[in-house]
Order: sequence, then C-alpha cells, then structure tokens
Amino acid sequence: MAAHRPHFERRIDGTSEVETFRLNGTTVIFPFLLWDNGKETPTKISELYSQLFSAKIMIRSNLFVVVLFVIITIVVVVEACNNRNEMVRGVVTEPADSTWVAPSLYTDAVTTGKQRAMIIYGEDLIANTSKYLGPHGSVMQISNGMNCQNCHLDAGKKPWGNNYGGVYSTYPKFRARSGTVENIYKRVNDCLERSLNGKALDTNSYEMQSIFAYMKWLGADVPKDKKPYSAGLPPLPYLDRAADPQKGRLVYNSACLSCHGKNGEGLLSADGVSYTYPPLWGDKSYTDGAGLFRLSRFSSFVKNNMPFKIASHDKPALTNEEAWDVAAFVNSQPRPHKDQSGDWKDISTKMVDEPFGPYADEFSETQHKFGPYQPILLAQKNISASKKSNAKKL
Repeated sequence: MAAHRPHFERRIDGTSEVETFRLNGTTVIFPFLLWDNGKETPTKISELYSQLFSAKIMIRSNLFVVVLFVIITIVVVVEACNNRNEMVRGVVTEPADSTWVAPSLYTDAVTTGKQRAMIIYGEDLIANTSKYLGPHGSVMQISNGMNCQNCHLDAGKKPWGNNYGGVYSTYPKFRARSGTVENIYKRVNDCLERSLNGKALDTNSYEMQSIFAYMKWLGADVPKDKKPYSAGLPPLPYLDRAADPQKGRLVYNSACLSCHGKNGEGLLSADGVSYTYPPLWGDKSYTDGAGLFRLSRFSSFVKNNMPFKIASHDKPALTNEEAWDVAAFVNSQPRPHKDQSGDWKDISTKMVDEPFGPYADEFSETQHKFGPYQPILLAQKNISASKKSNAKKL
C-alpha cells in the first residue's frame, strides 16, 4: 500500500486565516494559531504535521487520522497557551527539594578586593586547616592535623555534608550546651578545640576574620533565622534496639577500612602535613567532646556521605542500621578526652544521645550513648511537662 503524504494549503476564509489539510480525499481545516499580539506561534501546526508524515507513517484509517490530528492540535494549543502564560507571569519553577546550592566565586563578579581575598583565604583555611594551623602549620601550630572539611565536606559547601549554609543566617543564637548565646567566632573555636583537639583562634586574627567572611559569603542569600534545606545533617530514625559496636566492626571492615585504616589511623598525604583520609580514632582524631561523638550525628554523617565519593543523600550506600552500628563501633574506640565540666548548665536539656552524665533521668551513660533511645525520649518529655507544670504553680 502506497504511503499518502498530506497536502497543506493556507488561505483566507472570509475574515479568518485557516490551514487546509487533505489526505486521501479527506479535508480537515485548522485555524492558523496567533498570539494575542498577532505574531505566529514558534511552530506552525502544518509544519508539525508535515514532519510527522514525512517519515512515511502508514495511515490505514481516515477516521484515525482525523482523531489523531485533533488530539495533537489540542495538546499543542494547550501547551502553547501554558508557555505563554508562564512567560507573562515570569514564573520560575523551584526544584522539588529546594536543595541549598553554595555560591561560586567563579561567577561572583561583585565581590572584589580585600573582601574577595579574605573569602578565598577563609575557604582555604577550612579545606586545608592543617597546612596553616596543624602540627606543621605555616601560620601557627594549634590543631591536630585534621582539616575542618573532614567534617564539613567540600569546605562546608556540600548539601547534607554538614555544610555552612545556615551558619550566618542563624547565628548568634542560644545553645543549650554552653547555656549562652554564641556567635560565629565561638562556634568556630568550639570546632577547633573539640574536633581538632586544638586551641582557640584570636577572634581579631586575620585567620578568624577570613573564616567569618567566608561563612558570611556562603550564607549571604539565606534569609535571617532561616536554615536552608540540606544544611546540617538530617536525623536518622532511632533504632528499636541499642546500636551494636560488634556489628559496626563488620560494616567498618567492609566499607571504611580501605581509606581510614585497620586501626582508624587515617591516611597521611604525601607531604606528611595533612590527611588524605582523616583518622577516626586515636591521638590524632576528634575528641569525645566533638559533635560527631554523638551517635545521632555520626550515623547521619556516614549515611548521607560515606563511603566518600560513593554515597550521597539521594543514593546512600549504607542502611540506617549499618550507619548506627558503625557509628557505635567508631565511637567506642579510644580518642582524646575533652574537659566538658562546664557544659550543660541545665542537664534536663541534654540531647538524648549525650554520652556523659549526669542526667535528669535515671538511664545509664551506656544507654544514652548507644540506645535504645525511645524510653529516654519518653522520660525527657515527662520531665519537661513536669517542669512546665511546676512553673505555672509558682
């Protein structure tokens, strides 16, 4: 059966401009589409049909042809109208998850001069802390050789990688651990002292001011008091059992050992100044006062980011149970101790997995560290309700 090519002609029918389509003796008339301003649509319907039939599509039924073209016409008209409405309104569709994206100096033509230089240096201090502030640091020697970005991935820019997207927008703020309102300088020095087992920077130093400038620049577009989606670490669901260090050892051996070593010692870079992969325990690792020493923090960090360059928030490599168990294993290993006697003035505000007493409840340090956490949460809710009730009576 010979293929039938359509024939189109365009004519003026009274006051209307129309297009006539003929195929195998059947004639169909379509109005020629116009924008309100009189300009033609980017793609004429006739051209669309011509392209379809130029492929020698075999048409067996005239009725089928008519129905097909009517459907296509409706789709094209509706889509054209929708596109026009979107252009008129200037609507920009947001990503479904609105994931925070860090700015880039490569596309920032506004930030110049000294401010730009400080931002660049601040980012380098986060990415290569040991180069400047480690045991062989070129500026001073005040930290253990780890880099800030070992815990704040991609210099604090990676979504769900413990990033800095919400730092400038949410600080200063009250923190229950210190019982005070803390600024960014205090928060940075907490990381230096607790995670890098080091000493605090002078807040007026060029290094601290550069780190501040970098964090401010990262969060400049985030509204005040707002924490952007993908900032920090998303909490994992609690297990209905205690996290198991022995199960975690198996996870570590299969997923972590190749980078962090049999004894958690990490891997030094070729220059011997910093780590390619940081130590997870031992004298050179983070202290027991660091945020990642809490299992809820460590488990979320590894679930969303580890193994490095393999896992992500959208495509994790570990299950929730594996993440909790490997966190229990790593945080059961020896590491430097941080004096925390000044923390938690109000012990009733301690996090459920805070590993050191005293507590306002009757649960042990072991259960606070490893879980199960649901009984502790229930007890904390009861304590909080009792405090509120007593406050009303006073």
